[in-house]
Amino acid sequence: MSRWTTDDIPDLAGKRAIVTGANSGLGLRTALELARHGATVVLGCRSAERGERAVAAIRAAVPDADVVLGSLDLADLASVRAFAESHPEPLDVLVNNAGVMALPHRLTADGFEMQFGTNHLGHFALTGLLLPALLERPGARVVTVTSLLHWLGRADFDDDGERGYHRWPVYFRSKLANLVFTKELDRRAPFAAVASHPGYASTNLQRVGPLMGGHRAQAVLFGLVSDLLGQSDAAGAWPSLYAATAPEVEGGQCYGPRGPGQSRGAPHRVPALPRAADPRLGRRLWELSEERTGVSYDALRT
Repeated sequence: MSRWTTDDIPDLAGKRAIVTGANSGLGLRTALELARHGATVVLGCRSAERGERAVAAIRAAVPDADVVLGSLDLADLASVRAFAESHPEPLDVLVNNAGVMALPHRLTADGFEMQFGTNHLGHFALTGLLLPALLERPGARVVTVTSLLHWLGRADFDDDGERGYHRWPVYFRSKLANLVFTKELDRRAPFAAVASHPGYASTNLQRVGPLMGGHRAQAVLFGLVSDLLGQSDAAGAWPSLYAATAPEVEGGQCYGPRGPGQSRGAPHRVPALPRAADPRLGRRLWELSEERTGVSYDALRT
């Protein structure tokens, strides 16, 4: 495992995958490698223009890639439903990769705080709506991308920013929710639900929040630091790819870089905040998420 690279990904011919946020960064790298190894890959992207560029980039690298662009805005539950309805085919791998980080206060189309609404609620709804497709494939996997910063998250999931908004703590909480959701889904589902985190990867994510807040100098500084200290987006995608494809992956676990501080290196199983595994916390988040999204995982009850 310590020497794992994308060359170790098995043949994925005949398998179908969906990757959210696949227009750039970790999502694009994840989709590219899944396609390179034979999977049919649906790129769930909010921007059609950026999504088309991503499809073109994958086909330039892998001329025979079987890739499809799908319109998906995780901050709009109507878009999530439309995407799931337009892609009902059996599904082997769902990579819940898309996310936003440290934004100024914004609301989703449905009135939820943007970071929690996009990073967790949108993916909770998408996974539930794709559940019939996942259940059709023995050995299906759901990989949800969290962050090393989940360790700093507070489990006050009932607070939707109404008691004051602080962008970094809200981001930490949304990433903790990704991990709690993964562990609860793995307890409930007959397939493996797995979490991954990229370590410290240099992507556009670090720049978006400051730019939206009008802090251009801060965005430039964050970008320079990330480029200097972070690993590439290609390496940052390794834990997600490992979690999605490696035979030895265990459901309910988290996979990240094995290097110093889990910041870089080859993927392996990493420790996570112990409280994330609390079944009571998992049930509470699940109930809250069903209530807010209107999506119930009825297929798991039968």
